[in-house]
Amino acid sequence: MANKTIGIMQPYFFPYIGYWQLMNAVDEYVVYDDVNFIKGGWINRNRILSDAEPLYINVQLSKASPNKKINEIDIFDDPRLEKKLYMTLQRCYKNAPYYSEVYPLLESILSKMNGNLAKFLFTSISEVCDYLDIRTKLVLSSDLEKDTSLAAEAKVIDIVKRLSGDRYLNAIGGQELYSKEHFSDNGLELKFLKTGDIVYKQYDNEFVPGLSIIDVMMFNSKEQVKEFLNQFELV
Repeated sequence: MANKTIGIMQPYFFPYIGYWQLMNAVDEYVVYDDVNFIKGGWINRNRILSDAEPLYINVQLSKASPNKKINEIDIFDDPRLEKKLYMTLQRCYKNAPYYSEVYPLLESILSKMNGNLAKFLFTSISEVCDYLDIRTKLVLSSDLEKDTSLAAEAKVIDIVKRLSGDRYLNAIGGQELYSKEHFSDNGLELKFLKTGDIVYKQYDNEFVPGLSIIDVMMFNSKEQVKEFLNQFELV
């Protein structure tokens, strides 16, 4: 039986349900803000439902580069872009069943969409956690003491051990990156979280999977979303 389970992921912009499942399933969650920015990834963008099709929404960045760490990048502060995002969310979801509960949460988060990217994303993750009653302890990777000479898997193992973890949980996509044998050699258990088949009603459209948590919250009660958080298997 694991005594302390650790999760580590980069901060994403309103990520999909699997991100929150992972966060909810661990005791301590490290927001990996001092690794390099990935262009075209999920750090500053996600997808919502627009006219039965996926639509990208994003955080506009200032001088973003894969040569910079996530916490070294700033948001391009333009009130017009913020207003456009508000209007897009209103247009796409004003008739969704839980719009009146969820839209104020989004307003609160997006009103802070300025300054440092990592800090904004950490705040947005924290506020959604509060809404969904996810009580996992969140820490910024940049606030931790660690061996900066390490990279990739070795760096993750080092962080888990420093946090006194004995089990590390990763999203299923990490199966190609991490070795259960290497973790075991370091006295750690490695498990991968595989999200179950989560389907819900999106107006009267054919279901579009893998959208932002915004979509999940707009079409499902808080209680239903909390049930979704447990629909996964560990492999």
